[in-house]
Amino acid sequence: MKKYRDEQDYTQESLRKEREYGLFWYSWLWTLLRPILLALCVFLVVAGAVMGAWNWVDRHYFAPVDMSDTREIDFTVASGSSLTRVANNLESAGLISSRTVFKYYADFLGYGQKIQSGEYKVKRSMSMREIMELLTTGDGNPITRNITIIPGWTVRDIARYLKEQNAITDEAAFLALCQSGRDYAAYYYIADALATANSASRLYMLEGYLAPDTYEIYTSATADDIIRKLLSQTEAVFKSEYHDRAQEMGMTMDQVITLASMIEKEAKTADFAKVSAVFHNRLKIGMALGSDVTVKYVSGVTRMSLTQEDLSVRSPYNTYLFKGLPLGPICSPSAAAIQAALYPDEQFIADQYLYFCSKDPSTGELHFSRTLEEHELAVRIYSPLWQAFDRERENQQ
Repeated sequence: MKKYRDEQDYTQESLRKEREYGLFWYSWLWTLLRPILLALCVFLVVAGAVMGAWNWVDRHYFAPVDMSDTREIDFTVASGSSLTRVANNLESAGLISSRTVFKYYADFLGYGQKIQSGEYKVKRSMSMREIMELLTTGDGNPITRNITIIPGWTVRDIARYLKEQNAITDEAAFLALCQSGRDYAAYYYIADALATANSASRLYMLEGYLAPDTYEIYTSATADDIIRKLLSQTEAVFKSEYHDRAQEMGMTMDQVITLASMIEKEAKTADFAKVSAVFHNRLKIGMALGSDVTVKYVSGVTRMSLTQEDLSVRSPYNTYLFKGLPLGPICSPSAAAIQAALYPDEQFIADQYLYFCSKDPSTGELHFSRTLEEHELAVRIYSPLWQAFDRERENQQ
């Protein structure tokens, strides 16, 4: 009986304590979990509201205007277009729902400064972000290109090059603009050249003024655009100090450009100042310049050795028949040639060098002489090299 009572007492006491303990435990746990559960409920409610709002915004602004419309629509971003203009055009084309949202969204994602001009194929089934990404990739067609005008090129050379590079479509139209020059009289140096005696007889009024350099031009540039860009570079090259120097020498800009064009054709850069000195010495004493390159310009002859018939061509460009400078420039001179025309070699001026001829056609090295006798001797020595050069070139053609 004692054992039974002990077991019974233990069981009842244990049960009572267990119940008290259990109630205490669950009460403490609820106190801990209650604020967490309330916060979780509030979070779920707020998240649901935010998600619902986002879905609404996404559906009305960021999602495709028409998911089922996969037709390609031509869309152009013109060069220099602002983000606002692009957004306005997209909305007008029915490709986005809101230009305002597009603008701010593009700025937020960093696309605003990356949109490139070009021609694009856009679909109404594209999301706003997909459209942004497309407009930042470019259309694969560059809007600019580089052209390089080489010193010594004539207007005809330039026209041929531009046509070969597909920078112009009509070579004859380009040459016509260069021939009259009337459309470019707003450039003071072209106006001055037009006012010179017999200017209408020049082969090309713009000869010499299409400055050699490398230019970046728009692929859509017209022949007129290109000409104006090249003419503007001439003004940049012919600095104010050059005008002062020309005035000091009693020369006009047109005369300097003309002389520089002859120097460009006659020599390599290292001999520019020496050739300039020879021409200045001849001009000073009223001696004919006797330059082969002026004859070649008007006749089209390319041989080193010119015949008497070549030298007798009746043209104001022929400096064998007519004293002084030719009628106008014969090519586009480099900045170095222009500088040489204004600053001839002082020692050669003082020593009165009057002649030069080619020593080696393959290198362009020149031989300079003071007297006619020295020059004639040099011609007898080196003329066989000129003839061999001409034969070799003829065989290669």
